[in-house]
Amino acid sequence: MKQVTYEGMTFEPYITRETIAARIQELGKDIMRDCEGKKPLFVCVLNGAFPFASDLFRACEGLDAEITFIRLKSYEGTGSTGTVKEVLGLTENLEGRTVIVCEDIVDTGNTIHRLINELKAKNPAEIKVATLLFKPEALVRPVKPDYVGFSIPTKFIIGFGLDLNGHARNLNDIYILKEED
Repeated sequence: MKQVTYEGMTFEPYITRETIAARIQELGKDIMRDCEGKKPLFVCVLNGAFPFASDLFRACEGLDAEITFIRLKSYEGTGSTGTVKEVLGLTENLEGRTVIVCEDIVDTGNTIHRLINELKAKNPAEIKVATLLFKPEALVRPVKPDYVGFSIPTKFIIGFGLDLNGHARNLNDIYILKEED
């Protein structure tokens, strides 16, 4: 793996695709064990969680599961507003269901906290959160994901669904912003 550059910033290799794939398989086994006898609904938060949710859903091939996609609107331009304005696309009946929210990253916890509260209003049996990446030091909300791919420092990263102004989501590996020398 070599460095990549986007918008004048250099990113170094951080987590390889092979490492990501192996960890997602482990998470799939955990979810299959925890959801045995249930029919969970995976809720993929677009756009960033798409690669993770796709691989995780397939890693749970032994489950009778469904998947749906939602989009959260919390950005205006290139900056976060700090609040989630709306959930777009969720039409499924969640009452009595096990819901597994698939996120690309949980950092401050604001987005996932708001989403969990909105989903609870639909009376699911339980809500579990699966995230590829977790920045525990960045949390400002009391959120603890149930399934964590990797705990990482509070550095800016791209790849495997995570972007820089819409770019780099299609990188197969995860890259971290290079420290200035």
